[in-house]
Amino acid sequence: MLRLLSEKSLRRATGAFAVLLALAVAAPALAVSATAAPLLAFSARIAGDDARTRLIIDFDRKPDFKVHYVANPYRVLIDLPETDFGIKPEQLEARGIFSEIRYGTMAEGRSRIVLTAEKPITVVLAEVQEEQGAASYRLVIDAAIVKKEAFQAQMEKQSWQEAAAPENVEQKPVMLPGGNSEGPFVIAVDAGHGGIDNGARGGVTKTEEKHVTLAFARALADALNALPDTKAILTRDKDEFLSLSQRVQLARNEGANLLISIHADTLKQKDTRGATVYTISDKASDSLAASLAERENLSDQIAGIAFVDEPAEVADILLDLTRRETQAFSINLAQSVVSTFKNEVLLINNPHRHAGFRVLTAPDVPSILLELGFMSNKEDEQLLIDPAWQKKVAGLVAKAVGEYRATVASNGG
Repeated sequence: MLRLLSEKSLRRATGAFAVLLALAVAAPALAVSATAAPLLAFSARIAGDDARTRLIIDFDRKPDFKVHYVANPYRVLIDLPETDFGIKPEQLEARGIFSEIRYGTMAEGRSRIVLTAEKPITVVLAEVQEEQGAASYRLVIDAAIVKKEAFQAQMEKQSWQEAAAPENVEQKPVMLPGGNSEGPFVIAVDAGHGGIDNGARGGVTKTEEKHVTLAFARALADALNALPDTKAILTRDKDEFLSLSQRVQLARNEGANLLISIHADTLKQKDTRGATVYTISDKASDSLAASLAERENLSDQIAGIAFVDEPAEVADILLDLTRRETQAFSINLAQSVVSTFKNEVLLINNPHRHAGFRVLTAPDVPSILLELGFMSNKEDEQLLIDPAWQKKVAGLVAKAVGEYRATVASNGG
């Protein structure tokens, strides 16, 4: 152990020795700071009834946390620094007044626990307790039901609100293939879900959709980057949450010529399988498209972001679409993907469908949502988690993008 020199000794030390000593003393602290690891939540338990419920989570270090409330549905949000959740799923199964519990990454350096209830609730106790002799800390959350008016009052009192997505200060022209814009042809590849939003779950392997979409997005980016004068960017390159508006804005910030959003949903009809390509529309092509869009558009609410209805005129702009020329290019791309998939990838009947997907609302970026298959079908599920199949299908999508680009450019784009 290094000992601090006395003040008298330090005055006698040479300048060089003093510098070396200062560095030696500071080095351990710097090393700790540089290698600071995420918090570890390693255990949890829940107890209570339909009137009051206690949640306890054990951490390896003292966690800083904040509590917020969001309505529709009623939710308590526990915001934490970056946290690794090493908790067994059964330890955080919803019970008591909680109808659903989700947890995961929200963004760089941020994690969140979302406690959903069917009735209005309040947190009557929220504190961190040190475990004596165990070198660990427990976060204790006690929640109880309250009247709707009380819930509304506590929402109005809180100063916190979710950070808004950057505003679009200007509307750029649609970036057409073969145009005069400088630089490569840019495709934003959007891996659906992520972080706290797990998406669908496989019926056999229990694989979560967020992992399937990210693996495929990486394979697709590789295939697209192999095309001449082409650059693929990932809206997310790890297991993190992005709001729907953030996904759209990231594509626009990169000057994307296209956006391809990747998904793999579930259905109650477990015999339904095959790929589908969706484009945006203010009216769904069918009930399947409508229900899928409704579920995908709930992604923000799952993560605890309050959904704000736009004024009617704004909603009309969003679904009226993004501008007709953008929609026309989106349809062209969708048809190219369907054509390339034929005889190579199993397609659902009527494989090009449309609905009001919020992730497809960029007014200047032609966009499609590619449903690779259904995690609820055991045959689809096995393919979706197969790297060889992912690579094959990614290559076909890249081929379709190349054909789309050539077709649009030859038509005067």
